[in-house]
Amino acid sequence: MKKVIGLLAAVSLITAPFVQASTTITVSGSTSVTNVMEVLAETYQKTEGKNVEVQGTGSSAGIRAAKDGTSMIGMSSRDVKSSEMTADTEKVVIARDGIAVTVNNANPIQNLSKDQIAKIYRGEIKNWNQVGGENKPIVVVTRDAASGTRGAFEDMMKLKRKVNGMKVSAITPTAQVGNGNGMVKTIVANNTFAIGYISLGSVDSSLQALKVDGIAATDENIAAGQYTIARPFVVLIKNNVAQEARDFIDYILSNDGQNIIAEQGYIRIN
Repeated sequence: MKKVIGLLAAVSLITAPFVQASTTITVSGSTSVTNVMEVLAETYQKTEGKNVEVQGTGSSAGIRAAKDGTSMIGMSSRDVKSSEMTADTEKVVIARDGIAVTVNNANPIQNLSKDQIAKIYRGEIKNWNQVGGENKPIVVVTRDAASGTRGAFEDMMKLKRKVNGMKVSAITPTAQVGNGNGMVKTIVANNTFAIGYISLGSVDSSLQALKVDGIAATDENIAAGQYTIARPFVVLIKNNVAQEARDFIDYILSNDGQNIIAEQGYIRIN
């Protein structure tokens, strides 16, 4: 009898349906996009039961990860250049975001022109009294070289120069460098005379966003094209990426996903 039971058990194991392990959707790249992507991933996991891992590694690293397949989805907080694309990759804009130029809450300055901001970042304007503020040196805060926020800011503010035929950053070498929106926020929030730029969706009560050419950094002004320091949030995938990754992107572009993007302070694309 024991032999019969053992045989039946073996047969049932052989004929039992094969249960495939759930595929984990891997996402890496821009630290700016990471903020909203983590919320999207958490909600998607709860509603769909799919595993999503998100890592903030920087836009350039995210683009590379998507192309070489180390991540299913790469995130960029700047537009992906044609030189960074390959025949087997595609990009999808999932949201739009403004870049806020921020100062300490104790700073009386509330408005600067794009020209003044560019001159501050080039080191041509060094004191707040040159733009109507106190007689104090300006502490310039920028992002690391791999940051998509920095790349977009440099492009929009024309903060590039040519050296030996190569385009390089024109941001003053004396600028303090913050690795991520959080670090820039902390530096500016704790230094009365600092100026820094961060994702608009990361602005909170610890610091203030300046008007630029008299236009406030708001979703409405960005959507209307009036506040011009704005950029796309992009995801990059390979053409043969797993269907699970495409399903997640479809969710991000759905009304539910776009509602989450809006709730997090970013601008929906549909």
